[in-house]
Amino acid sequence: MSGNDLALRYDWTVPEIAEIYSLPLTQLLFRAQTAHRQFHAAAEVQGCTLLSIKTGGCPEDCAYCPQSARYDTGVERTRMMLLEDAVQAATLARDQGATRFCMGAAWRSAPEGEDFELVLQMVRQVRSLGLEACCTLGMLTADQAEQLASAGLTAYNHNLDTSPEFYGNIITTRAYEDRLATLQRVRRAGITVCCGGIIGMGEERLDRHRLLQQLASQQPHPESVPINLLVRVEGTPLAAETPVDPLELVRMIAAARILMPASMVRLSAGRLSLSDEAQALCFVAGANSIFMGEKLLTTPNPEADRDRVLLDKLGMRLRPHSDSPALKSTSQEAADVFA
Repeated sequence: MSGNDLALRYDWTVPEIAEIYSLPLTQLLFRAQTAHRQFHAAAEVQGCTLLSIKTGGCPEDCAYCPQSARYDTGVERTRMMLLEDAVQAATLARDQGATRFCMGAAWRSAPEGEDFELVLQMVRQVRSLGLEACCTLGMLTADQAEQLASAGLTAYNHNLDTSPEFYGNIITTRAYEDRLATLQRVRRAGITVCCGGIIGMGEERLDRHRLLQQLASQQPHPESVPINLLVRVEGTPLAAETPVDPLELVRMIAAARILMPASMVRLSAGRLSLSDEAQALCFVAGANSIFMGEKLLTTPNPEADRDRVLLDKLGMRLRPHSDSPALKSTSQEAADVFA
């Protein structure tokens, strides 16, 4: 295997990405699986759990989100979860095989004061359980990012959602540049980046190519790239959106794996609508992480027992805790491969 095979690129062009994305499916999957095996165990996926620690009432107008205060979706606004309840949920997640515990709060920007201090306590407790800790709290200041890093946060999730060109059709209350600025603050604080997007919101293939370009041009690449399939929720503007063919999700995952081979590509929201066969193709395409538990924040998700049955049928396994240290940066991970 030559050094060129392992080199990470940050200068992918849209025509190059379009060519990869549109390859005959068998050729695309072969190329993605080849890239996957250069950096990851072929039959292993990481189990993650996502918990809503503060639900509903968000002032943003994200067209896909049932937690927006602008839409009548039946999601009730709640206060911050108690520390002991979050720790109990994290402990259960660990016992079910998860090695990463993610906490989400429906804020436009992370607040100052008691609520943020409580988040810091939750991060410390999750890390004390031997789990990777991830948060998604909206926009962050540089000081908040530093505080989260000091508390031991492993990763911060802040998705770009879609292409810069299509973004205004989905969100008007926060600019694309705001999202990129938060990612920069997270990176400067030394926290690994979790950043991906959603397909099935009415975008064209070109928008998926441009989203992939935005992700793959970050240097280093996001260590974690969640690929979400829109979950259509009654009451949101996208409730009646036409479902996307699952093979588009497979193509999106495969392209992400080829463009960002060292990253964890996470098969995220929308998995409940996929057959076992479609999920298996996603793993062949290079997905090596799933979210476990019956909910992703407020939307349904396959239960942990169902995931274990599926992985058993596929001859795959969840990554053991002993193999899941806190993530290093992608650049360091690449250096380890070259060493």
